[in-house]
Amino acid sequence: MIENIAAGLSLLFDPYVLLVMVASAAFGLFMGALPGLTATMAVALLVPVTFYMEPVPAVAAMVTASAMAMFSGDIPSVLLRMPGTPASAAYTDDAFALTKKGQAHIAMGICLLTSAIGGLFGAVILALFAPPLAMVALKFSSYEYFWLCLLGLTTAGFMIQASRAKGVISLALGLFVATIGIDPVSGVPRFTFGNTALLGGLSLVPVMIGLFAFSEIFRFYAKRVQPVKLEQASIRGVFEGQGKILWQERKAIAQGNVLGTVLGILPGAGADIAAWISYSLAKKFSRTPEEYGRGSKEGLAAAGAANNAAVSGGFIPSLVFGIPGDAIAAIIIGVLFMKGVNPGPTIFLNNPAVVYAIFGTFFLANLLMIPLGWVAIRLSRVMLTVRLNILMPIIFIFCLIGAFAMENNITAVAIALAFGVIGVALEAFRFPLAPLVLGIVLGPLLEQNFLTSMMKSGGNPAAFFDRPIAGSLAVVTIFIWVWPLLARLLRRR
Repeated sequence: MIENIAAGLSLLFDPYVLLVMVASAAFGLFMGALPGLTATMAVALLVPVTFYMEPVPAVAAMVTASAMAMFSGDIPSVLLRMPGTPASAAYTDDAFALTKKGQAHIAMGICLLTSAIGGLFGAVILALFAPPLAMVALKFSSYEYFWLCLLGLTTAGFMIQASRAKGVISLALGLFVATIGIDPVSGVPRFTFGNTALLGGLSLVPVMIGLFAFSEIFRFYAKRVQPVKLEQASIRGVFEGQGKILWQERKAIAQGNVLGTVLGILPGAGADIAAWISYSLAKKFSRTPEEYGRGSKEGLAAAGAANNAAVSGGFIPSLVFGIPGDAIAAIIIGVLFMKGVNPGPTIFLNNPAVVYAIFGTFFLANLLMIPLGWVAIRLSRVMLTVRLNILMPIIFIFCLIGAFAMENNITAVAIALAFGVIGVALEAFRFPLAPLVLGIVLGPLLEQNFLTSMMKSGGNPAAFFDRPIAGSLAVVTIFIWVWPLLARLLRRR
């Protein structure tokens, strides 16, 4: 085993591999910082480049780019309230609220360091517990996924700041949007109005670009004022006082690490869901839930750790069983197959040095994130020096490109513009956007797993409680539903 580890490290620390990682890190930071150009897109664009590489530099390039893109998606969230990646949307309001308070450097530091910590934690779990954890993930069927999705939707109630009715309406709107497309059972088009481009449903990225980026641009041109002056958003001293902050938020970071890794292991969950659920649960058990949405460092730390931990966790079932945990892992698996390295139980026997080199890649990529992320934050000062009437059209063009690139059709651009208008209207009437986005993310998974479970059980609802893991998730979910009523009864007594 020691010989295999040494061989893997020798492959990893080859000067060519290190150069590839630095170059892909710069590419990932650039892609993640542009609204709409996600970490998945960054990895997909690297596939043609890896055709002429050996397996280790090819995987190293993709892992590094994805980790960097996950972090850099936080930069426009902090400065402009425009999430660079869908995972960043979970805590965009808190990040931007800190900027309005003159604490952009604190928000940047928390995002950078918790992302690195989450990625390193996930890498440790990947290296030590990949086979047994993948076995647990394989025990999840449609019943367990149904309750997991329902638990995630239940957390939408924790995100609501003011009117609970408005929060429920926002969640319902998100679930409605998730039904657009082909019915998963009957195959009948729903709410497509004869447009074939909508048969596949609404992609999350154009919707996110509309709700957060376009709506912000529309508001700027409607009022010609910005809620925060960028030149006052100092990003000096990113690491100043971060040790104290990280120690104060250690419980939130630990929760984000564990939850992000676990959700990353589950096929189909991924960093986006991990960030939303980690943020919601942190608020539920927080001593200061009223700060969430208004500049909560705790929420920022919990979700920031979860999204990068999920990237590492998603590779556990991918490497051990060839079952991708998310879209990024699916792309990497495809590249490994092209290189003649077949993911599965035999990979530890046939390619042990490559496996340990891949493990090392996750550690090195997240360690590189700290200095290279600091450089990216310093370069983001360019945003602070550009006048907003010049910056907004540039962002608008990049958002159009990002929306079009996801679907390669003009309908995606129209969807993004439409949701920009919807986002302006919702915020004008103080409807929260977070439950809407959560409904769009979890709606398709909830419906698919519910229908699959009903068909497998012959319509018997008791089957949702028969399996141990499904029954446990059901108990937790139902307890959360009835707890407010029980608490009220206890108070009366």
